[in-house]
Amino acid sequence: MRAPYGLNILDNCVICPVREEHLFCNLPPSAVQKLNEIKSTAIYPKSAMLFIEGQQPRGVFVLCVGKVKLSTSSSEGKTIITKLSEAGDVLGLNATISNRPYEVTAEMIEPGQANFITRDALLQFMREYGEVAVRVAEKLSRNYYTAYEEIRTLGLASSPGEKFAKLLLSWGPEKGKGNDVMQVRLTLTHEEIAEMIGTTRETVSRLFSDFKKKQLLQVKGSTLILRDLPALERMVHP
Repeated sequence: MRAPYGLNILDNCVICPVREEHLFCNLPPSAVQKLNEIKSTAIYPKSAMLFIEGQQPRGVFVLCVGKVKLSTSSSEGKTIITKLSEAGDVLGLNATISNRPYEVTAEMIEPGQANFITRDALLQFMREYGEVAVRVAEKLSRNYYTAYEEIRTLGLASSPGEKFAKLLLSWGPEKGKGNDVMQVRLTLTHEEIAEMIGTTRETVSRLFSDFKKKQLLQVKGSTLILRDLPALERMVHP
């Protein structure tokens, strides 16, 4: 089904053509049928807020199409982007399971689709299907280790250049595996990249210029070409 923004609505989880190994995207047939019954589908424009930091959790969003920026802010207004979520990710899971306020704000950075599942429906879903409960536990554990790695990156990296190199490598490690060159679609502004590595927009602009001079990267329109992955790796693991 065609939708606004040129998207194809994926409104039936049972016949979804893009089911892969994500939390709710590759379950046994009976569980997928149940999931199809308890979710509601919506299309969101760019900059739409799925939920806001500090808001009481209503449930989770399963991202089907598009990308979402997860961010947290201090009382002084400083913002850090904690993650860029892609199709298949389940957003708001930690807060929904613990019944504590959402710890981040989820904002669409491009038009997309998400399925919403209320907290009560999710908990009942987990009670009925043990495999779902196990997967949720595994996901929460991975979230913990991801948060730990982010703290290490922001707190222990010795320079903005090291943080920047690590961020670049994280954008597509599988694509670059076994190669020296990698291409990724650049959807973030310099300001947003700064919010991901805890620095300023001006510093990020200088890093781009410096990395270009060293022939570590190249930008062509919205395509970012990482030209020397081994050199970037050496910056992160000297």
